[in-house]
Amino acid sequence: MQKFFANRLSLIVLISACCVILISMGLRQTFGLFFEAFENGLGVTRTEFGLAIGIQMLFWGIFAPIFGILADKFGGNKAVFLGFIIFALGIFMLYSGPNTGIYFQIALGVLVGTALGATAIGVPVSEVGKHFPNETRTIATGIVTAAASIGYFLSPLLTKYSLVQFDWEDTLRYFLIFIVFGLIVSLFLFPAKTVINSSQVDREQTFWSAMKEAFSHKGYVLLVLGFFVCGFQITLVGTHIPGYMQARGMDGWSATIILALIGFFNIFGTLGMGYLGTKYRKKNLLSILYSLRAVSICVFIFSPPSMLNSIIFGVTFGLLWLSTVPPTNGIVAQIFGTKYLSTLFGIVFLCHQFGAFTGAFLGGYFYDNYGSYDYAWYMAIVLSIFATLIHYPINETRIQRVDNTI
Repeated sequence: MQKFFANRLSLIVLISACCVILISMGLRQTFGLFFEAFENGLGVTRTEFGLAIGIQMLFWGIFAPIFGILADKFGGNKAVFLGFIIFALGIFMLYSGPNTGIYFQIALGVLVGTALGATAIGVPVSEVGKHFPNETRTIATGIVTAAASIGYFLSPLLTKYSLVQFDWEDTLRYFLIFIVFGLIVSLFLFPAKTVINSSQVDREQTFWSAMKEAFSHKGYVLLVLGFFVCGFQITLVGTHIPGYMQARGMDGWSATIILALIGFFNIFGTLGMGYLGTKYRKKNLLSILYSLRAVSICVFIFSPPSMLNSIIFGVTFGLLWLSTVPPTNGIVAQIFGTKYLSTLFGIVFLCHQFGAFTGAFLGGYFYDNYGSYDYAWYMAIVLSIFATLIHYPINETRIQRVDNTI
C-alpha cells in the first residue's frame, strides 16, 4: 500500500473520486427506469425521452472538456462541486415543474447532462490519474471506474423499489440527498502538487500547444473515434433496455436485473482491465474488448427472450461496460503526460457522448417508427467491428518534447 500510494493526498483523492463517481454515475444509470413513469405522468413519448437522454449525453460530452479545462487550471474539486450544484438544479426542476415539453428537455437533458460533464468519468478519473505514475495509473483509474459499478449495481435496485413503493417524484427527491453528499466529498478532490513523470519542457507546455500536438497525433484521433462506439453502445443499453425487454414480453424486473448485473460485474471488468493495462498493450486490450461486445450483443438479441438470457447478457456486457475507460485514459496519459490530462480525456469523452446521443435518440426513433429496436442493435454490432479494427494502429509511445528555447 505504501508503494501504491505515493502520499496521503493520493489516497484522499482516490477515495473522494470513488464517492463522486459512485453517486453521479449511479444516479445516471437509473433514468431508463423512469420511462414508463414519464410516459404516464408527463405524457412523454419514447422519442422525446430518447431525445432528452440524447441531449443529456451531448451536453455531458460538450461540458466534459470545459470542466476538464477548469479542473486543470483551478482544481478538480472546484469543477466537480459546481457540477453537483447544477445536478441538483436539474433534478429539482424535473420533479417540481415546469417539467413538460421543452422544460423536460432542459431539466433531464441540458442541466443533468452539463452536471455529468463535471461529476462523471472525465474529471474524477483524470484527477486521480494525475496522482499516480504510469506504472500504476490504470489500476488507480480502474478502482475509480469500479466505484461507478457499485452505483450501477445498487441504484437500479433501490430506484425500482422506490418507484414501486412510492412514486417517481419522491424517488427524485431522494436523489437530492445523494447529491448533497456528493457536494461534500467533492471538496476533497485536491489537485496534484507536482506533474508526475514530467520534464521541465513538459511542465511549461501551453494549452494550445497541447491541443495542436494531440490532434496531429494519429493515435489520439483513433481513440476519439473509438470512444464514439463505446458511448453509442452503453447508452443504447442504459436507456432502452427497459423498453426493449418490455417489447420482447419480459416484465420490468428483467431490465432491472440486467442493469444491476451490468453494474456488479463491471466492478470486476474495470479492475481486471486496470490490472491488465499494466501488463499488456492497452490498444490491444481495447480491440479485444470491443470484439467481445459484438459477441455479447449478438447472443443477446438473436437468442429467445428469457430470464437466463437476460442474466447472461447482464454478466457479459457488465464485464465489458466501463472497462474501456482505464486503458483509454491510460493511453492519453502515457502518450501526452498528465498536465492537460483532464482536458485531453475530456475531448475524447466528447466523442463518446456524440455516440451516446446517437444511441439514445436512434433507439427511440427506430422503435416509434418501425416498432422495434433491432436496427439500433445491428448498428451497435457493426460499430463494435469498426472499433476493434481502428485501435490496433495506435502508437502508445510517449511523445518526447524538445525545448526550443535552448
